[in-house]
Amino acid sequence: MGEFEVHRVRFFGLVPAGVRCLACHPRGARLAVARTDGAVEVYNFAANYFQEKVIPGHEARSVESLCWAAGDRLFGAGLGGDITEYDLSRLSAARGVDGGGGPIWSMAANGTGTQLAIGCEDGSVKIFQVVPGGIQFERNLDRRKGRVLCLSWHPSDTHIVAGSIDFFRVIDVTSGQMVQRIMVNHHVEKAKRECVVWAIALLSSGTVVSADSFGRVQFWDWKQGTLAESHTVSTSAALSLAVSEKEDSIVVGTSTGATYQLQLLPVKLGGLEKRWVRTKPFQYHSHDVRAVAHSPTALISGGLDAQLVIRPLMEKIQKKGYDAVLRKFTFPHRRLVSCARKARLLLFQFSQYLELWRLGSTEETGKDGEVLPLCRMPEHLVQLKSKGPEHIYCSCVSPCGTWVGYSTASRFQLYRVCCDGDGVSLRKV
Repeated sequence: MGEFEVHRVRFFGLVPAGVRCLACHPRGARLAVARTDGAVEVYNFAANYFQEKVIPGHEARSVESLCWAAGDRLFGAGLGGDITEYDLSRLSAARGVDGGGGPIWSMAANGTGTQLAIGCEDGSVKIFQVVPGGIQFERNLDRRKGRVLCLSWHPSDTHIVAGSIDFFRVIDVTSGQMVQRIMVNHHVEKAKRECVVWAIALLSSGTVVSADSFGRVQFWDWKQGTLAESHTVSTSAALSLAVSEKEDSIVVGTSTGATYQLQLLPVKLGGLEKRWVRTKPFQYHSHDVRAVAHSPTALISGGLDAQLVIRPLMEKIQKKGYDAVLRKFTFPHRRLVSCARKARLLLFQFSQYLELWRLGSTEETGKDGEVLPLCRMPEHLVQLKSKGPEHIYCSCVSPCGTWVGYSTASRFQLYRVCCDGDGVSLRKV
């Protein structure tokens, strides 16, 4: 092997964007991930969780909720108040529709994928019909005071449960009227602070599962309006939950970075009576776990620490292989650093600007593995800001170091690097 120099680059100040929400494809083939900067990523389960698509972010588009509908169509909604459909072939936001209720906090698709329900800031729940080429507003359901933070459809598509602050309500989809309203703190004496219902799920048995800011996972009989079970999984907030397809396992994400699994197990061996039991705690994150998903063979969690963690369920995996490996996606899968070897330049890509640096150099020699002192320190030459709200998708510097180009979802820019006595400047071509 020939000799070469290794440059330790420690001046790339990249701050990865945290994971805001997750959406598993109903057939379990893909995972959609939305980050806090508005970017959306699609991972392919069949190809060893390969990141096959990235839709760049946008300053005016936040994504609070993702869902798959009508087959392979992906929709997102956020605090901008729009419902956006993503074009997975062009890797861009194809079209947007105003929700009509202010910022959208939650969105869910029904079991057949033909309808979308959104929860808005004004307390309304709205139904949209998924049609070829877009979505159409269908009708408003019963409106009550308080923003709708989470939604869930019954598997039969007959009811929707909507979670808010201090209560949740069950709405009949056919009539559009509320049939039950349950206060989550009615059984707590002298509750001095509000209880935020961060996540909710409506099971086929009629049981409502809620996760709240008191760190509780509670199971409710909504027809009777009574609390069946309550599990305090954390001393801080329980922020997210997801239910398995068979409804016998639940994964919960908390603000301490821990995720918990609850399983429906028989009280006695071989008996028919079953209860929910907290079985497995995992601590893979350092910050809030804002999103979780439950695939047939794994628990998936995403946190504000930018990590995407896939924890396999060993009892669901028949043989050893890639499916039995714990995965942590920490760093971006895209190339964010470009090198001009001849000019000894590095181009760093951020969401809305680029940085051009000149590498340092040394005149010393030493043994293999020895760290050599620099006679010239790395130099920050120029910062190039992108105009407009679109985030930079890709960038590159030419090998000679005289050309810099970058692209967003809709435009391409090319600049010439000009070196003069006063330093380095960029001239747009």
